[in-house]
Amino acid sequence: MDKIIVDGPCKLEGSVKISKAKNAYLPILSGVLLSDKKITLNEIPNLRDINTMLTLLGNLGVGIERNGDSVVLDPSTLNSHEATYDLVKTMRASIFTLGPILTRLHKAKVSLPGGCAIGTRPIDLHLSNLEKMGAKITLEGGYVYAETDGPLKGAHLVLAFPSVGATENLMMAAVFAEGITTIENAALEPEIDDLANFLNAMGAKVTGIGTKKIQIEGVKELHEVNYTAIGDRIEAATYIMAALATKSNVKVTDFNPSHLEFVLDELKTMGAKLNIGDNFVEVLPSDLKACKVDTAPFPGFPTDVQAQMMALVTQVKGSSIITEHIFENRFMHVPELNRLGAHIELKGNTAFVEGESKLKGAPVMCTDLRASAALIIAALASEGKTEISRVYHLDRGYDNLASKLQDLGAKITRSAES
Repeated sequence: MDKIIVDGPCKLEGSVKISKAKNAYLPILSGVLLSDKKITLNEIPNLRDINTMLTLLGNLGVGIERNGDSVVLDPSTLNSHEATYDLVKTMRASIFTLGPILTRLHKAKVSLPGGCAIGTRPIDLHLSNLEKMGAKITLEGGYVYAETDGPLKGAHLVLAFPSVGATENLMMAAVFAEGITTIENAALEPEIDDLANFLNAMGAKVTGIGTKKIQIEGVKELHEVNYTAIGDRIEAATYIMAALATKSNVKVTDFNPSHLEFVLDELKTMGAKLNIGDNFVEVLPSDLKACKVDTAPFPGFPTDVQAQMMALVTQVKGSSIITEHIFENRFMHVPELNRLGAHIELKGNTAFVEGESKLKGAPVMCTDLRASAALIIAALASEGKTEISRVYHLDRGYDNLASKLQDLGAKITRSAES
């Protein structure tokens, strides 16, 4: 396993290009399974989860040809309906293959998913609504078995919670369903819009994009497509907060700032000096004050940015309050931040963070993907060397993070753990 060493405090300067969104490309890669025509996807980020999904597609029989950072996929050779545990255990997004495989082959066997240990993320919304579309589903030996007698049927589906994964899985399952499928209380995340745009580019009929009521009219076939996903708003937020934590001047490019509107508004309320363009945010050195943040589904404050915000507010004036409403176990970064000298107290699902902490380098350990990003931000603001272990978590969602930070002037290195 690798480790990252940061020699802080660091001053950052320059421009950083944001990679395409992991959380957009994972369901899009699953959506490839719907087609029997060639599909080209561009600017694929070099991430562990993306590579795992490509391996999973290959195991299902999909032809894969890499050309630089583009991938040409040929799903006409799909010859398996089983997503096995050995791959699925590391990545929750593998559940996205359930809907596409089922609607195309009329049967699917998908292992119950793994991923970051940040709390329970049940898939009951996926399964109960697939049953409303005519699927017969059983759970046995850690696998979901699903089958249909012919095509799935269009249905009126009301989600008890605006689940991103359920919205995406059901949207894909409905592409070949007979009639019209309506998803009420659909999630609003930009990555859902991107999946819908990808499906429509292939010939699907998805309407209501960007609203809580999505309709999918079933079609008989799809066609070839060349597609590029949106920029990664969570990666962008991470670099923006790293710049603010170190009082640096950094231009974060190649993403849509409207996808981070709530976060940017909160940062501006805290005193952040931001120049916002159509596809960039420039961060200027800023003196920030404390905040009160509650995570919420989009368009609210993203749970995937909560850890990074916590690292940032250790460096601002005053005491901040951060409440996590999405996942019950998403504060595993708190003990590690406190090891660096932060003063954070947990009470239930709320963290009380004392600002203007003088952080000092220490050995710390990554516990999940976004917690890892929080440790990087804190290390950049710390005095002395911080050694961060288990950085394979970072590789799930950040493409070349160490080298991007090096290009901004950070004293950061990556090496194998001894």
